[in-house]
Amino acid sequence: MSPALNSPAEIHRWCRNFPGTHDQIRAARQFVAGYLGDHPETDTARLVVSELATNAIRHTRSGLPGGRFCVTVLAGTSLLILSVLDEGGPTTPRLCQAHGEDQNGRGLHLIETLTTRWGVHGDQTGRTVWALIPLSPVGPGT
Repeated sequence: MSPALNSPAEIHRWCRNFPGTHDQIRAARQFVAGYLGDHPETDTARLVVSELATNAIRHTRSGLPGGRFCVTVLAGTSLLILSVLDEGGPTTPRLCQAHGEDQNGRGLHLIETLTTRWGVHGDQTGRTVWALIPLSPVGPGT
């Protein structure tokens, strides 16, 4: 169990800023995995943050030279909140219809499938896209 989640009665929060480059998507996944350790939802959380970070880099000013994005992980006893703050852009993240073999537009559908709920706050100057993941009980006897 990760040191971050070894006190189930507490709420834990970690944040980290990343340069807006594609290699930092892997670093964001590692950041989340380092927080959750061997928790049952680690793989789901890594996939969700990967999609959110990818969207920040592909669709906002975070992906421009000098751009950044911030990952926040907030965990209580039964819920994990993952969020990515980007530097804004002209469009708001939304579910869209993917056509045929086109891979664009599938990330938010995946997030919707893997999470309890997700949403967006902010505007063209900066947005936070967040997702809720229920946490399985861990500890003695589970």
